[in-house]
Amino acid sequence: MSEITVFSARDIITMNASRPHATHVAVRDGRILGAGSLEDMHQWGPFTLNDDFADKTLVPGFVEGHAHAMEGGIWDFPYIGFEDRWDPSGRRWEGAQSLEAAIAALTAAEARLDDAETPLFAWGFDPIYFGEARMNAAQLDTVSTTRPIIVLHSNGHLLNVNSRLMDMAGITADTNVYGVLKDDSGKPTGELMEMAAKYMAYRQTGNPFFGGIKTPSLLRYAESAVNCGVTTATDLFASFNEESLAAYAEASKTPGYALRLMPALNTIEQSIDEGIALAKRALQDNNDRLHHRLCKVMTDGSIQGFTARLKWPGYHNGKPNGLWNLDPNTLGELVLGYHKAGLHLHIHTNGDEASELMLDAVEAAQLAYPRPDHRHTLQHCQMADASQFRRMAKLGVCVNLFANHIYYWGDQHAAITMGPDRANRMDAAGTAQREGVPYAIHSDAPVTPMAPLFTAWCAVNRQTRTGIVLGPEERISAEDALYAITLGAAYTLHMDHLVGSIEPGKFADFAVLEDSPLKVDPEAIRDIGVWGTISGGTPHKAATRTG
Repeated sequence: MSEITVFSARDIITMNASRPHATHVAVRDGRILGAGSLEDMHQWGPFTLNDDFADKTLVPGFVEGHAHAMEGGIWDFPYIGFEDRWDPSGRRWEGAQSLEAAIAALTAAEARLDDAETPLFAWGFDPIYFGEARMNAAQLDTVSTTRPIIVLHSNGHLLNVNSRLMDMAGITADTNVYGVLKDDSGKPTGELMEMAAKYMAYRQTGNPFFGGIKTPSLLRYAESAVNCGVTTATDLFASFNEESLAAYAEASKTPGYALRLMPALNTIEQSIDEGIALAKRALQDNNDRLHHRLCKVMTDGSIQGFTARLKWPGYHNGKPNGLWNLDPNTLGELVLGYHKAGLHLHIHTNGDEASELMLDAVEAAQLAYPRPDHRHTLQHCQMADASQFRRMAKLGVCVNLFANHIYYWGDQHAAITMGPDRANRMDAAGTAQREGVPYAIHSDAPVTPMAPLFTAWCAVNRQTRTGIVLGPEERISAEDALYAITLGAAYTLHMDHLVGSIEPGKFADFAVLEDSPLKVDPEAIRDIGVWGTISGGTPHKAATRTG
C-alpha cells in the first residue's frame, strides 16, 4: 500500500458541507483520504505528518474557469498595458499609462530586434483609459515602416497594425471587411476589430496569440497558476491542431506539472462536423492532468472595445452596436450541432443581446434534443438582466461572470459604454444567486491577471478603480465568493466530482494561503498572501515577485 501523508494547517476550509473545517487532511496516491482532526487521521494507519503549513490556511485549489494558456507564452512579447503586471517568473513589467508611453515602449522593443523585417508583436494595449485618443497606423509607422507591427488590445478582440502590415494584407480604402475601421475620409486607420478583420493581419504574420499552443507556454502557465493558488484552469479558446494537442499531452505528462488543464476547442475555426470530430478525437488524450471536454463558442466581442452586442438603447456614448463573429443563424446551428453531439459548450456573451441570442439557441437545442445535465455555460455574461438569469435557471444554463471587470473598467462602463444603470447590474453574481443559477467568477487571464483572491474581492466589494461601488445589491459574501472560485467553478466545468472541495476521493489539490478569506475584513481579501499550491499531494511554491 502507498504511503500516507497528513498535512496540518491552522485552518482547512473544505467547502464540504458535511465537514466545513478541519485541521488535518490525509493524502494517498494524489487523492484525499479524509479531513478532520489529528486524532481522526490515525484511522488510516501509519502516516507521515507534514507540518510545513501548520501556520497557514488550506482551501480547495482554486479553479479558474475562464483563462487562456497564452498567459504562459505571451510574455515573450512586449507588454504595453495600463497597469504594472508580473509574469510567471515574478518579474515586474511596467505599465504604459498614456498613448505616448505605449508608442515609446514599442519603439524601445523595436530597437531590440535584429533585422528590419521580423514582425513586432505587443499586447495589453487599452485605449479606453486614454479618452478619445486611439492608436493609428501613422503612429505605429513612427516605430517602423519596414517591419509589420501587430498590437493586441488587452481584451483580445482588437488589433492595431502599421501601414507595412496593411500593405501586406491588402487593406485599403476599398476593403469591405467587417471590422476594418476607417476614418471620416474612408481611409483604414489600422484598427482591426474581431475575427474577420484580425485574421487578415494574422495570415501575413502568423498568430502567436491564439494560433496554437506550445509546451513551454503550458509549463509557464502552470507557474502562473501556482503563484495565485490555482490548481485547475481552462484554456478557453484553443486550436486543436496536431501541434497543440501534442503540447497539451506532453505538458500534462511532464513530471511535477502542477496544473489540471482543461482546453476548450475554438468552434469557429472549422465546420461544425469537423469541430465535433476534433473534440471527440481529443478525448483519447485525457489523463489526470488533462481533461478535454469543453468547446468554446465566440459570439460577440468586448464591451470596452465597442464590439459587444448590446440590446436597446445600445452604447451609452452612441457608438454603433458591436459585431457578431458569426452570423446569428450560424451561431444557432453551431449550438444545436455540438449540443446534439453531447459536448459541453462554454459560450462567450459579453453584451446582453448576445446573451439573449444564445439563450434562444440553447432553448431550441434542448427542445430538439433534451439533455438533463448539459451545464452549457455563458462566459462573461456581463450585462445580463434578471429576466435572462431566470431563463438560465429554467434551461439548466450556468454562468461564469467576469467580476474583475468591475474594478478594471467599471468607471469607464458607467461613464462611457453602458451608463450608470446598466453598469450597476454588470457581472451580477447577486442576481445569479437569487435566481438559482449555478455561477462562477473569473479573470480571463491574460486580459486581467490570474488572481482568484482578487476576483473574489471584486465580487464581494464591487469597487471600481476609483473606489465607487457599482450595484451594492449585487455583492456576495466572502463565503459565496470562495465557493464561486472553487466548487462553483468546478461545477460549470463538469469537474465537481474531482476538484473544488476537500473531501474523500477528490484530487489532493489545495491552495496554501497566509490567512483565511473568511476571517479577514472583506476589503483585505485581495491582500492575502499565497504561499503556493499542493497539487496531487505535492507542494509547489509561488515565485517571488521582483522589480
